Amino acid sequence: MGFKCGIVGLPNVGKSTLFNALTQTAAAQAANFPFCTIEPNVGEVAVPDPRLDILAEIAKSAQIVPTRLTFVDIAGLVKGASKGEGLGNQFLANIREADAIAHVVRCFEDGDVTHVEGRIDPLADIETVETELMLADLESMERRFVSLEKKAKGNDKEARETLDLVVRALALLKDGRPARLVERKPEEEKAFTMLGLLSAKPVLYVCNVGEASADKGNAFSGKVSALAESQGSRAVIISAKIESEIAVLPPDEQTDYLEAVGLREPGLNRVIRAGYELLGLITFFTAGPKESKAWTITRGTRAPAAAGVIHTDFEKGFIRAETIAYDDYVALKGEAGARDAGKLRLEGKDYIVQDGDVLHFRFAV
Repeated sequence: MGFKCGIVGLPNVGKSTLFNALTQTAAAQAANFPFCTIEPNVGEVAVPDPRLDILAEIAKSAQIVPTRLTFVDIAGLVKGASKGEGLGNQFLANIREADAIAHVVRCFEDGDVTHVEGRIDPLADIETVETELMLADLESMERRFVSLEKKAKGNDKEARETLDLVVRALALLKDGRPARLVERKPEEEKAFTMLGLLSAKPVLYVCNVGEASADKGNAFSGKVSALAESQGSRAVIISAKIESEIAVLPPDEQTDYLEAVGLREPGLNRVIRAGYELLGLITFFTAGPKESKAWTITRGTRAPAAAGVIHTDFEKGFIRAETIAYDDYVALKGEAGARDAGKLRLEGKDYIVQDGDVLHFRFAV
Protein backbone atom coordinates (compact mmCIF):
# COMPACT_ATOMS: atom_id res chain seq x y z
CA MET A 1 0.00 0.00 0.00
CA GLY A 2 1.41 3.36 -1.02
CA PHE A 3 -0.53 6.44 -1.86
CA LYS A 4 -1.84 8.11 -4.99
CA CYS A 5 -0.57 11.59 -5.60
CA GLY A 6 -2.07 13.82 -8.29
CA ILE A 7 0.43 16.19 -9.93
CA VAL A 8 -1.44 19.43 -10.62
CA GLY A 9 -0.71 23.03 -11.55
CA LEU A 10 -1.21 25.58 -14.28
CA PRO A 11 -0.10 24.70 -17.82
CA ASN A 12 3.64 24.94 -18.55
CA VAL A 13 4.87 24.83 -14.95
CA GLY A 14 6.80 21.57 -15.45
CA LYS A 15 4.24 18.95 -14.37
CA SER A 16 4.88 16.49 -17.18
CA THR A 17 8.65 17.02 -17.06
CA LEU A 18 8.54 16.22 -13.35
CA PHE A 19 6.30 13.21 -13.96
CA ASN A 20 8.70 11.86 -16.57
CA ALA A 21 11.62 12.28 -14.19
CA LEU A 22 9.85 10.72 -11.24
CA THR A 23 8.63 7.68 -13.12
CA GLN A 24 11.68 7.48 -15.38
CA THR A 25 9.47 7.25 -18.40
CA ALA A 26 8.63 9.35 -21.43
CA ALA A 27 4.97 8.40 -21.24
CA ALA A 28 3.86 11.97 -20.55
CA GLN A 29 4.57 14.39 -23.36
CA ALA A 30 6.37 17.46 -22.04
CA ALA A 31 5.59 20.16 -24.59
CA ASN A 32 5.44 23.92 -24.46
CA PHE A 33 1.71 24.37 -24.90
CA PRO A 34 -1.35 24.01 -22.64
CA PHE A 35 -3.10 20.65 -22.33
CA CYS A 36 -0.28 18.58 -23.78
CA THR A 37 -1.37 16.07 -21.14
CA ILE A 38 -4.93 15.23 -22.18
CA GLU A 39 -5.44 11.94 -20.34
CA PRO A 40 -3.93 11.57 -16.88
CA ASN A 41 -0.74 9.55 -17.08
CA VAL A 42 -0.29 7.11 -14.25
CA GLY A 43 3.12 5.94 -13.14
CA GLU A 44 4.26 3.79 -10.25
CA VAL A 45 7.66 4.26 -8.67
CA ALA A 46 9.49 2.30 -6.01
CA VAL A 47 9.83 4.16 -2.73
CA PRO A 48 13.58 4.41 -2.03
CA ASP A 49 14.43 3.12 1.44
CA PRO A 50 18.03 2.09 2.21
CA ARG A 51 16.80 0.10 5.22
CA LEU A 52 15.25 -2.47 2.89
CA ASP A 53 18.58 -3.29 1.24
CA ILE A 54 20.23 -3.76 4.64
CA LEU A 55 17.44 -6.08 5.82
CA ALA A 56 17.66 -8.11 2.62
CA GLU A 57 21.40 -8.56 3.05
CA ILE A 58 21.02 -9.75 6.63
CA ALA A 59 18.09 -12.07 5.81
CA LYS A 60 19.89 -13.30 2.65
CA SER A 61 16.71 -12.57 0.68
CA ALA A 62 16.45 -13.78 -2.90
CA GLN A 63 14.28 -10.78 -3.79
CA ILE A 64 13.80 -7.18 -2.66
CA VAL A 65 10.30 -5.72 -3.01
CA PRO A 66 9.94 -2.00 -2.18
CA THR A 67 6.61 -0.39 -1.49
CA ARG A 68 5.31 1.71 -4.37
CA LEU A 69 3.96 5.19 -4.89
CA THR A 70 1.53 6.15 -7.65
CA PHE A 71 1.80 9.49 -9.44
CA VAL A 72 -0.95 10.78 -11.70
CA ASP A 73 -0.02 13.52 -14.16
CA ILE A 74 -3.18 15.59 -14.55
CA ALA A 75 -4.03 18.05 -17.33
CA GLY A 76 -3.16 21.70 -16.61
CA LEU A 77 -5.83 23.81 -14.96
CA VAL A 78 -6.96 27.27 -16.07
CA LYS A 79 -9.30 29.86 -14.57
CA GLY A 80 -12.89 28.71 -14.89
CA ALA A 81 -12.07 25.01 -14.42
CA SER A 82 -14.78 24.75 -11.75
CA LYS A 83 -17.26 25.74 -14.49
CA GLY A 84 -15.81 23.34 -17.03
CA GLU A 85 -13.41 25.74 -18.77
CA GLY A 86 -10.48 24.13 -20.57
CA LEU A 87 -10.39 20.55 -19.34
CA GLY A 88 -11.86 21.58 -16.01
CA ASN A 89 -14.38 18.81 -15.42
CA GLN A 90 -11.82 16.12 -16.19
CA PHE A 91 -9.21 17.89 -14.06
CA LEU A 92 -11.49 18.01 -11.01
CA ALA A 93 -12.59 14.38 -11.41
CA ASN A 94 -8.95 13.23 -11.54
CA ILE A 95 -8.07 15.17 -8.38
CA ARG A 96 -11.03 13.66 -6.56
CA GLU A 97 -9.46 10.20 -6.95
CA ALA A 98 -6.08 11.22 -5.47
CA ASP A 99 -5.07 10.89 -1.81
CA ALA A 100 -2.94 14.01 -1.96
CA ILE A 101 -2.04 16.82 -4.32
CA ALA A 102 1.48 17.57 -5.50
CA HIS A 103 1.00 21.15 -6.66
CA VAL A 104 3.82 22.04 -9.03
CA VAL A 105 4.51 25.76 -8.95
CA ARG A 106 6.67 27.59 -11.49
CA CYS A 107 9.55 29.23 -9.62
CA PHE A 108 11.86 29.83 -12.59
CA GLU A 109 12.18 32.46 -15.30
CA ASP A 110 12.60 31.30 -18.90
CA GLY A 111 11.58 33.37 -21.90
CA ASP A 112 11.40 30.23 -24.04
CA VAL A 113 8.66 28.69 -21.86
CA THR A 114 5.45 30.69 -21.97
CA HIS A 115 3.33 31.24 -18.87
CA VAL A 116 -0.39 30.92 -19.41
CA GLU A 117 -0.94 34.19 -17.49
CA GLY A 118 2.04 35.97 -19.04
CA ARG A 119 3.92 36.48 -15.75
CA ILE A 120 5.89 34.61 -13.10
CA ASP A 121 4.02 34.83 -9.79
CA PRO A 122 3.91 31.51 -7.88
CA LEU A 123 1.56 32.77 -5.17
CA ALA A 124 -0.94 33.98 -7.77
CA ASP A 125 -0.66 30.60 -9.53
CA ILE A 126 -1.40 28.82 -6.27
CA GLU A 127 -4.39 31.06 -5.67
CA THR A 128 -5.77 30.31 -9.13
CA VAL A 129 -5.68 26.55 -8.58
CA GLU A 130 -6.92 26.75 -4.98
CA THR A 131 -9.79 29.05 -5.98
CA GLU A 132 -11.01 26.63 -8.64
CA LEU A 133 -10.96 23.76 -6.15
CA MET A 134 -12.85 25.83 -3.58
CA LEU A 135 -15.45 26.97 -6.14
CA ALA A 136 -16.05 23.35 -7.15
CA ASP A 137 -16.41 22.40 -3.47
CA LEU A 138 -18.76 25.32 -2.81
CA GLU A 139 -21.08 24.25 -5.61
CA SER A 140 -20.97 20.63 -4.44
CA MET A 141 -21.67 21.46 -0.77
CA GLU A 142 -24.53 23.83 -1.63
CA ARG A 143 -26.19 20.99 -3.52
CA ARG A 144 -25.59 18.56 -0.64
CA PHE A 145 -26.94 21.06 1.89
CA VAL A 146 -30.44 21.08 0.41
CA SER A 147 -30.92 17.30 0.45
CA LEU A 148 -29.27 16.85 3.85
CA GLU A 149 -31.39 19.57 5.43
CA LYS A 150 -34.55 17.74 4.37
CA LYS A 151 -33.31 14.44 5.81
CA ALA A 152 -32.13 16.12 9.03
CA LYS A 153 -35.59 17.57 9.59
CA GLY A 154 -36.90 14.02 9.39
CA ASN A 155 -34.73 13.07 12.40
CA ASP A 156 -32.10 11.27 10.32
CA LYS A 157 -29.17 11.22 12.77
CA GLU A 158 -26.50 10.50 10.13
CA ALA A 159 -27.85 13.31 7.94
CA ARG A 160 -27.72 15.73 10.88
CA GLU A 161 -24.09 14.87 11.59
CA THR A 162 -23.12 15.19 7.93
CA LEU A 163 -25.05 18.45 7.62
CA ASP A 164 -23.07 19.88 10.51
CA LEU A 165 -19.82 19.14 8.65
CA VAL A 166 -21.22 20.63 5.43
CA VAL A 167 -22.21 23.82 7.26
CA ARG A 168 -18.71 24.16 8.69
CA ALA A 169 -17.16 23.57 5.27
CA LEU A 170 -19.47 26.10 3.61
CA ALA A 171 -18.57 28.78 6.16
CA LEU A 172 -14.89 28.44 5.27
CA LEU A 173 -15.40 28.16 1.52
CA LYS A 174 -17.59 31.27 1.42
CA ASP A 175 -14.82 33.06 3.29
CA GLY A 176 -12.32 32.01 0.60
CA ARG A 177 -10.55 29.40 2.74
CA PRO A 178 -9.97 25.73 1.80
CA ALA A 179 -11.99 22.94 3.38
CA ARG A 180 -8.86 21.31 4.83
CA LEU A 181 -9.05 23.97 7.56
CA VAL A 182 -12.39 22.64 8.87
CA GLU A 183 -12.02 21.88 12.57
CA ARG A 184 -13.19 18.35 13.26
CA LYS A 185 -12.97 15.57 15.83
CA PRO A 186 -11.19 12.27 15.09
CA GLU A 187 -14.52 10.44 15.08
CA GLU A 188 -15.78 12.81 12.36
CA GLU A 189 -12.87 12.18 10.02
CA LYS A 190 -14.45 9.31 8.10
CA ALA A 191 -17.67 11.25 7.41
CA PHE A 192 -15.65 14.31 6.44
CA THR A 193 -13.59 12.28 3.97
CA MET A 194 -16.78 10.93 2.44
CA LEU A 195 -17.76 14.48 1.45
CA GLY A 196 -15.07 14.28 -1.25
CA LEU A 197 -13.94 17.88 -0.84
CA LEU A 198 -11.18 18.78 -3.29
CA SER A 199 -9.79 21.62 -1.19
CA ALA A 200 -9.52 19.25 1.77
CA LYS A 201 -6.83 17.17 0.07
CA PRO A 202 -3.38 17.47 1.70
CA VAL A 203 -1.16 19.64 -0.48
CA LEU A 204 2.55 19.30 -1.15
CA TYR A 205 3.91 22.31 -3.02
CA VAL A 206 6.65 21.35 -5.47
CA CYS A 207 8.71 24.44 -6.30
CA ASN A 208 10.12 23.91 -9.77
CA VAL A 209 13.25 26.06 -9.90
CA GLY A 210 16.00 26.58 -12.46
CA GLU A 211 19.18 24.51 -12.39
CA ALA A 212 21.20 27.18 -10.58
CA SER A 213 18.70 27.24 -7.70
CA ALA A 214 18.24 23.47 -7.31
CA ASP A 215 20.15 23.21 -4.03
CA LYS A 216 18.79 26.13 -1.99
CA GLY A 217 15.90 27.57 -4.00
CA ASN A 218 15.30 31.22 -4.83
CA ALA A 219 13.09 34.17 -3.92
CA PHE A 220 10.09 32.60 -5.67
CA SER A 221 10.40 29.27 -3.82
CA GLY A 222 10.96 31.16 -0.57
CA LYS A 223 7.52 32.71 -0.88
CA VAL A 224 5.94 29.33 -1.53
CA SER A 225 7.72 27.76 1.46
CA ALA A 226 6.48 30.56 3.71
CA LEU A 227 2.92 30.03 2.46
CA ALA A 228 3.15 26.26 3.00
CA GLU A 229 4.38 26.76 6.55
CA SER A 230 1.50 29.13 7.32
CA GLN A 231 -0.96 26.50 6.05
CA GLY A 232 0.61 23.55 7.84
CA SER A 233 1.52 22.08 4.45
CA ARG A 234 4.91 21.13 2.99
CA ALA A 235 7.06 22.57 0.21
CA VAL A 236 9.87 20.85 -1.69
CA ILE A 237 12.44 22.51 -3.96
CA ILE A 238 13.16 20.59 -7.13
CA SER A 239 14.51 21.26 -10.61
CA ALA A 240 12.41 19.21 -13.01
CA LYS A 241 15.02 19.80 -15.71
CA ILE A 242 17.82 18.32 -13.57
CA GLU A 243 15.58 15.44 -12.48
CA SER A 244 14.78 14.60 -16.11
CA GLU A 245 18.51 14.48 -16.88
CA ILE A 246 19.24 12.27 -13.87
CA ALA A 247 16.41 9.89 -14.80
CA VAL A 248 18.04 8.76 -18.05
CA LEU A 249 21.46 8.07 -16.50
CA PRO A 250 22.59 4.60 -15.38
CA PRO A 251 22.38 4.25 -11.56
CA ASP A 252 26.17 4.25 -11.14
CA GLU A 253 26.40 7.62 -12.92
CA GLN A 254 23.59 9.33 -11.06
CA THR A 255 25.62 9.88 -7.88
CA ASP A 256 28.42 11.63 -9.78
CA TYR A 257 25.91 13.82 -11.59
CA LEU A 258 24.20 14.79 -8.33
CA GLU A 259 27.53 15.74 -6.76
CA ALA A 260 28.41 17.81 -9.81
CA VAL A 261 25.25 19.93 -9.46
CA GLY A 262 25.55 20.20 -5.67
CA LEU A 263 22.77 17.80 -4.69
CA ARG A 264 22.90 14.88 -2.27
CA GLU A 265 19.93 12.90 -3.60
CA PRO A 266 17.34 12.87 -6.41
CA GLY A 267 14.24 15.00 -6.02
CA LEU A 268 12.10 11.87 -5.90
CA ASN A 269 13.41 11.07 -2.43
CA ARG A 270 12.50 14.52 -1.14
CA VAL A 271 9.05 14.42 -2.69
CA ILE A 272 8.30 11.01 -1.17
CA ARG A 273 9.56 11.94 2.29
CA ALA A 274 7.50 15.12 2.28
CA GLY A 275 4.48 13.19 1.01
CA TYR A 276 4.83 10.57 3.71
CA GLU A 277 5.10 13.27 6.35
CA LEU A 278 2.09 15.09 4.96
CA LEU A 279 -0.13 11.99 5.00
CA GLY A 280 1.24 10.52 8.22
CA LEU A 281 2.54 7.36 6.53
CA ILE A 282 5.15 4.94 7.87
CA THR A 283 6.84 1.77 6.61
CA PHE A 284 7.08 -1.67 8.18
CA PHE A 285 9.00 -4.64 6.79
CA THR A 286 8.80 -8.37 6.35
CA ALA A 287 12.10 -10.17 5.83
CA GLY A 288 13.13 -13.74 5.06
CA PRO A 289 15.10 -15.95 2.65
CA LYS A 290 12.45 -15.64 -0.06
CA GLU A 291 12.11 -11.85 0.01
CA SER A 292 12.43 -8.67 2.01
CA LYS A 293 9.46 -6.41 1.46
CA ALA A 294 8.39 -2.92 2.52
CA TRP A 295 4.77 -2.05 3.33
CA THR A 296 3.17 1.37 3.81
CA ILE A 297 0.56 2.08 6.48
CA THR A 298 -0.86 5.14 8.21
CA ARG A 299 0.80 6.15 11.47
CA GLY A 300 -1.26 4.81 14.37
CA THR A 301 -2.28 1.58 12.58
CA ARG A 302 -2.74 -1.40 14.89
CA ALA A 303 -1.15 -4.77 14.21
CA PRO A 304 -4.24 -6.59 12.78
CA ALA A 305 -4.88 -3.78 10.25
CA ALA A 306 -1.20 -3.79 9.27
CA ALA A 307 -1.45 -7.55 8.71
CA GLY A 308 -4.49 -6.91 6.52
CA VAL A 309 -2.35 -4.82 4.17
CA ILE A 310 -0.48 -8.02 3.32
CA HIS A 311 -3.62 -10.19 3.05
CA THR A 312 -7.17 -9.84 4.36
CA ASP A 313 -6.95 -13.35 5.88
CA PHE A 314 -4.06 -12.15 8.06
CA GLU A 315 -6.31 -9.53 9.63
CA LYS A 316 -9.35 -11.77 10.01
CA GLY A 317 -7.41 -14.56 11.69
CA PHE A 318 -4.83 -12.40 13.48
CA ILE A 319 -3.26 -14.07 16.52
CA ARG A 320 -0.11 -12.06 17.21
CA ALA A 321 2.72 -10.15 15.59
CA GLU A 322 6.30 -11.22 16.14
CA THR A 323 7.98 -7.83 16.25
CA ILE A 324 11.59 -6.67 16.04
CA ALA A 325 12.57 -3.01 15.90
CA TYR A 326 14.66 -2.21 12.83
CA ASP A 327 17.71 -1.09 14.84
CA ASP A 328 17.62 -4.30 16.91
CA TYR A 329 17.27 -6.45 13.78
CA VAL A 330 20.35 -4.83 12.25
CA ALA A 331 22.45 -4.73 15.43
CA LEU A 332 21.72 -8.38 16.25
CA LYS A 333 22.14 -9.60 12.65
CA GLY A 334 18.63 -10.83 12.06
CA GLU A 335 15.71 -12.68 13.62
CA ALA A 336 17.69 -15.41 15.36
CA GLY A 337 20.01 -12.94 17.06
CA ALA A 338 17.11 -10.74 18.12
CA ARG A 339 15.26 -13.74 19.53
CA ASP A 340 18.30 -14.89 21.50
CA ALA A 341 18.79 -11.38 22.90
CA GLY A 342 15.16 -11.11 23.95
CA LYS A 343 14.45 -8.36 21.42
CA LEU A 344 11.75 -10.29 19.56
CA ARG A 345 8.44 -9.24 21.10
CA LEU A 346 5.04 -10.90 20.81
CA GLU A 347 2.50 -8.14 20.26
CA GLY A 348 -1.28 -8.47 20.32
CA LYS A 349 -4.26 -6.79 18.70
CA ASP A 350 -3.77 -3.45 20.43
CA TYR A 351 -0.15 -2.98 19.36
CA ILE A 352 0.43 0.15 17.27
CA VAL A 353 2.98 -0.62 14.56
CA GLN A 354 6.06 1.63 14.58
CA ASP A 355 8.05 2.88 11.60
CA GLY A 356 10.75 0.35 10.71
CA ASP A 357 9.24 -2.60 12.58
CA VAL A 358 10.19 -5.98 11.12
CA LEU A 359 7.06 -8.12 11.51
CA HIS A 360 6.02 -11.73 11.17
CA PHE A 361 2.30 -12.30 11.59
CA ARG A 362 0.75 -15.40 13.13
CA PHE A 363 -2.82 -16.04 12.08
CA ALA A 364 -5.45 -18.77 11.87
CA VAL A 365 -7.77 -19.17 8.88
